[in-house]
Amino acid sequence: QVQLVESGGGLVQAGGSLRLSCTVSGFRFTRYAMAWFRQAPGKEREFVAVTSQRTGSIIYRDSVKGRFTISRDNAKNTVILQMNDLKPEDTAVYYCAAGERVIVSQMRSQSGYDHWGQGTQVTVSS
Repeated sequence: QVQLVESGGGLVQAGGSLRLSCTVSGFRFTRYAMAWFRQAPGKEREFVAVTSQRTGSIIYRDSVKGRFTISRDNAKNTVILQMNDLKPEDTAVYYCAAGERVIVSQMRSQSGYDHWGQGTQVTVSS
């Protein structure tokens, strides 16, 4: 059974930090690109960051560059999103996603991902 379980969300003041984790089971983690997306109230889900399964490529959306860091621990089947200097506009539900065949040009698109977690709420107060 495929499972992606996110944790680490919460309420933080602007300028603070949170560390999101996504632990997976039911598929071979090392074969999958792992990404984070987010969805704010009334908005579409958007790409945040991705780490590829083979090349080590990492891509961020422009608004989080320099503040967020994505990493993966293949031994623990876990992908981490370290979020620093959080801003109110980062408030959203954050989802991790896994894609086996997603290619670099598709990594920012939801359609490239096969499995999704249930999401974890991040709220940044001003």
